Amino acid sequence: MQEKAQKPLVGVVADVKFIAPHPFHTVGDKYLRALVQAADVVPVLIPALTDIVAVKSWLSRLDGVFLPGGYSMVHPGHYEGELIDGTLYDEARDELSLTIIRAALDLGKPLFGVCRGLQEMNVALGGSLHQNLHLTGQYIEHREDKSLTVEEQYADAHVVRCHADGQLARITGLEEYRVNSLHTQGIDRLAPGVTAEAVAEDGLVEAFSVDGATAFAMAVQWHPEWRVMDNQPNKKLFEAFGAACRRAMK
Repeated sequence: MQEKAQKPLVGVVADVKFIAPHPFHTVGDKYLRALVQAADVVPVLIPALTDIVAVKSWLSRLDGVFLPGGYSMVHPGHYEGELIDGTLYDEARDELSLTIIRAALDLGKPLFGVCRGLQEMNVALGGSLHQNLHLTGQYIEHREDKSLTVEEQYADAHVVRCHADGQLARITGLEEYRVNSLHTQGIDRLAPGVTAEAVAEDGLVEAFSVDGATAFAMAVQWHPEWRVMDNQPNKKLFEAFGAACRRAMK
């Protein structure tokens, strides 16, 4: 019987959540399912233990890195912002994500960020964030309506327009399409050394790629993992990431 081809191992950054009486390292089910079904890779949880493990020692065993969304916000101390009372932060995840982003790019590992992952990549590379987009007076409402069902919250919310000659347009085959929107933070100052791949109707940067990266290195603000097998543009994004991870195996 012929053996099946080995699949890439993709590290998935974990949140740290306190579920009484202990802290847990967690990753959302929908991200893992999208990686398995659409990217055709084997996801491996990366715990936020940078205080006792060197990140590069993990990366040497991985073929790619995925940065999922999360309910916490990137700590503003990483981009000279101000603390906001009542905001949920996850500094252990921040430390892991910001370290692994830079290391993955240095090593030429494929890197894909979603929602919080986009925000982390922007901060890691020298950009800044709006902590509350809805309070700036500059943008449409990007937060989900929590009074709605989960299906309704993840429904398409607005259009993104892709750069005509960009990587995102080439991957999806589209210059414009509708996406969901479930985020409070967003990009303020775009990091140097990245290129905007898509913007929302209000001008908010919704996707970018890393200039000069030797492998797939892209982030999107929406949630392409949601019902990914039923959404061709988002499925193509995961397929492109998976293909890059398979190339990294060689």
